[in-house]
Amino acid sequence: MDGMKKSEPIHIVTPLIPSDRLSELCGRSVLLKLDNLQPSGSFKIRGIGNFVQKGVMNGCKHIISSSGGNAGMASAYAARQMGVPSTVYLPSSTPKMMISRLKDEKASVVVHGRNWNEAHEKATEMAESKDSCLVHPFDHPDVWEGHSTMVTEILEQCNTKPAAIVLSVGGGGLLCGIFQGLHKHGVTDIPVIAMETQGAHALNAALIAGKPVSIGEITSIAQCLGALSVTQGVFDLRKGINVSSHIISDKDAVEACLRFADDHRIMVQPACGAALAAGYSGVVQKLIANGLIPKEGPVVFIVCGGSAVTLQLLEGWREKFNL
Repeated sequence: MDGMKKSEPIHIVTPLIPSDRLSELCGRSVLLKLDNLQPSGSFKIRGIGNFVQKGVMNGCKHIISSSGGNAGMASAYAARQMGVPSTVYLPSSTPKMMISRLKDEKASVVVHGRNWNEAHEKATEMAESKDSCLVHPFDHPDVWEGHSTMVTEILEQCNTKPAAIVLSVGGGGLLCGIFQGLHKHGVTDIPVIAMETQGAHALNAALIAGKPVSIGEITSIAQCLGALSVTQGVFDLRKGINVSSHIISDKDAVEACLRFADDHRIMVQPACGAALAAGYSGVVQKLIANGLIPKEGPVVFIVCGGSAVTLQLLEGWREKFNL
């Protein structure tokens, strides 16, 4: 299919399945939206695929992106599907495995800077050619539009309206997409549970400040949540939606990854474990007890990705946190 200018979406419709274990723990029906099954390994292909597709249709001949992993994979995959070259700028913290996978997607890889922000500055500088498109991992309306398709699918796949949607937050792209989808379908009364790890808590810091602010540096193991600040789109799109922000430890995120692997035979990375920890560490249970999650309907957890995880990494994290 490489090189075919497709009009249909590049992402796929992913399953929404029940989780007996998390349902038992939460005392409520829990459904898992398995976007880790996307072709590029994460939900990112929804928004970035939409952005790349529109860009190529409008004459873009080279896709340039900046990412510590999942967004770069989505950019490279989408570019290959659309038949154009791609270059991905990565921070030095990027695992070698991800660099190898990006090269497998025929992307050119440039390592620059210590964190995503520094890599993105270089990508922006290199994308000044009129034939190039710069893919922002989370801050663009086309990206949010693509991510909003997840809400469309969830509503089509659910027998009853969800009581809440639980997700991990990095720069806020997925969150903006969920907001947009809730507005689009007139279901802004569904609360959103936003999970972050300490040291990558840009949303929580922004909500306290009332605007996007920098957290200074990323100290969390969840590098894929590693944006120093969230997009302004979070504030522009959240109107009328109840957002509950929670910070958990790296240890809780890793423990959620390990328990999820045991319970569901699915490996995910700590950035995804942050959302799952809402069920495994008691956040959802407390929200239900306090009446902040409606009594009717299932709680939907977005399983956002696992492209940067291996058995060896999981075992290493288990040892690091003595789990």
